[in-house]
Amino acid sequence: METNERQEDWESLGLSNDFLFGKVMSNPKLCVKLLERIFPDLEIERIEYPELQKTIKEDVDARSVRLDVYVKDSEEKVYDIEMQTTNNGELPKRSRYYQGMIDLQLINRGESYRGLNQSYIIFICMEDIFKDNRHIYTFENICIQNNGIVLRDGAVKIFLNTKSDREDVTPQLKAFLDYVDGRKTPDPYVEELEKAVAEAKKNRKWRHEYMTLLMRDQENIEKGRIQGRKEGIKEGIREERRKIIINMLSKGYTNDQIMMLCDTSYEEINECKKSL
Repeated sequence: METNERQEDWESLGLSNDFLFGKVMSNPKLCVKLLERIFPDLEIERIEYPELQKTIKEDVDARSVRLDVYVKDSEEKVYDIEMQTTNNGELPKRSRYYQGMIDLQLINRGESYRGLNQSYIIFICMEDIFKDNRHIYTFENICIQNNGIVLRDGAVKIFLNTKSDREDVTPQLKAFLDYVDGRKTPDPYVEELEKAVAEAKKNRKWRHEYMTLLMRDQENIEKGRIQGRKEGIKEGIREERRKIIINMLSKGYTNDQIMMLCDTSYEEINECKKSL
């Protein structure tokens, strides 16, 4: 993508873009208002942004996690809010992974498990991944044999859906979800968000950061394509050599003759013999 195209892409971004969403929600007042719409019974005095909001990586072998919005309120409850524009079928498992990685950051080795904070993993989805036409799906661990018994492990996972037409959430939360989905309705918070999005697009530092990340993603995709083509060529060569080896074996060539003529190994020849 050329520079001008990346510039146009930046100008066309909406709140559903995870990068822009994270930047807008770096405003504590806007983030608190969103949480209060998701949790209308909660009174959040203030929030803070722990350092792990950028990247969580437990060790060199662990898969790193970049969180869109990670905050902690005055009661030490933690909230991870993720914007998700596509459904690749892995969101439930991803919520489990995020929960585990966050938990590892909340207590140090040797500390009591009682130190694990109440936590909420929240995905804002542009598609109804559970196909029940709900704006909100809330999951807690319960006993299968008796649904009235809740594990109370302090872990809650919430999936918000922008596509529902049910009246199952407050008008305030619905207005936010409609806005994310591109349907603007009269609402003071939506007006604030729209202004914040416009201001974010004027931020040259953020624009440069977005373009750098976008270019890096595209380079990685292209590297993957090149590698895939190389692997495809190698596989094609291997398959053609395999056919030649099988043909030579059928004609009575010895292993040494085949090795010399096909630049292969005893192992490959023996593998080919299984096809005769």
